[in-house]
Amino acid sequence: MIKEKKELVIITGLSGAGKSTAIGFLEDVGYYCIDNMPPLLLNTFLDLIESKNEKSKIAVVIDARSTDNFDDLIDLLSAQEENYDIRVIYLDIKTHIVLKRYKLTRRKHPYADLFNGDIEKAMEFEKKILSSIRSRADNVIDTSDIKESELRDRLSHILFGGDRDIMNIHVMSFGFKHGMPTDADFVIDVRCLPNPYWNESLRSKTGLDEEVKKYVFSFDESLKLLDKLIDMLDFLNPLYIKEGKSQIVLAVGCTGGNHRSVAIAEALGEHFRKRWENVSVNHRDINRN
Repeated sequence: MIKEKKELVIITGLSGAGKSTAIGFLEDVGYYCIDNMPPLLLNTFLDLIESKNEKSKIAVVIDARSTDNFDDLIDLLSAQEENYDIRVIYLDIKTHIVLKRYKLTRRKHPYADLFNGDIEKAMEFEKKILSSIRSRADNVIDTSDIKESELRDRLSHILFGGDRDIMNIHVMSFGFKHGMPTDADFVIDVRCLPNPYWNESLRSKTGLDEEVKKYVFSFDESLKLLDKLIDMLDFLNPLYIKEGKSQIVLAVGCTGGNHRSVAIAEALGEHFRKRWENVSVNHRDINRN
């Protein structure tokens, strides 16, 4: 049996180029992330991860704060290629842009003290240190003229070939009589739809039962509402991704949370799974008296 390789992403590059944004994005989409990892500790860290066998996608920031010898890192990565699919992503930036960013944020460049606070000279020194890992990089992204959302978009296409793995969609059903959910981005009230509760043969069943689903969707208004919800959310989700959002919580509510909301939530989940990788459906108040 061939052992499946784990994924290791190395984020590196110049100070001020957006490595914090990059690692934040990778954490959002399910990577186990470590910032500012000294290369000498990387083998030990990977051995620990391997022994626990818990994490399959790992991302590590290694930059000038961590080491001034990237040749050792390159040798280490070569030795790990048997166990990991490794991708090195180098974030670059133009000097005049980084000077402006440092001026606005008033942050200190890691090598500023070596050059009496001269950031331009510090950057040139940093570029020399990083030259070997830049040559090893699988992808180089110049972040000088792109927004954070655009950097996230480029990373998604590099790592996933698209945005299928980026968005996490959580659909939940609930009953209004048990209280509103507090963590929802959208709350959809489906109490406007015909209620299976008033059909005695369906009262003890839930929206997970075929009879209830057939009843709910036997009405044109139920089908039209579902179509309109799907149309709206299919339009919105890519826009949210573009702006850096990676999670949507959609709450569908009816009176008790047993019938209509469950059926609609299940139908939404079924649709979203055709487009997105990370979709979950749960029913907060199902079978609750």
